[in-house]
Amino acid sequence: MSTVNWNEFEQLVSVEELLHVAVTPLVWPVPEAQAVALVERNGNTLAAIAALEERRVEPADDDNPLLQEIRRMDAKLTALVDVVNRLLTPTDKLPVQRLIRFNARGAVIPSEMVPASAEALLLSLRFDNCPSLPLELPAKAERQVDDGRTFVCFLMPNDALGDAIERLVFRHHRRKVAGARQLPA
Repeated sequence: MSTVNWNEFEQLVSVEELLHVAVTPLVWPVPEAQAVALVERNGNTLAAIAALEERRVEPADDDNPLLQEIRRMDAKLTALVDVVNRLLTPTDKLPVQRLIRFNARGAVIPSEMVPASAEALLLSLRFDNCPSLPLELPAKAERQVDDGRTFVCFLMPNDALGDAIERLVFRHHRRKVAGARQLPA
């Protein structure tokens, strides 16, 4: 197996976190219509996650009634999205949370999740702020890494999806760094 994909993965910023993860075998190559639909769904999922993660902290002492009304509407929409997510995918129906490391090139997942006989797999990641919309990424197992984990390389059909995943990883990484800086020394 080639080390090129692993080296590219290692050179990019990655994030390691607990996510609801599922893996299913995938027939490779994926038929064109299915691949196009998968890319479109993933683009929509990444856009939804980005929108739900975006929170601007604005000063509360602003007396502008329009800004106050926008804040109230934002809070109501956030609550509505949370309710819809809970209705669409109840917590007990989600896959088990697992610690994975990922970026736009691939992911490091527990080896027991990788189907032994599958030529390719579909890695499904569900984020806490949007559990009803999985990010479904075609991948191939590339190599065993430390601690009983396997590196899977994403089979990206277009650069826009890779760029969107890079932005997602950057936001999550930035949030973790900011959280670590706020911890008392």
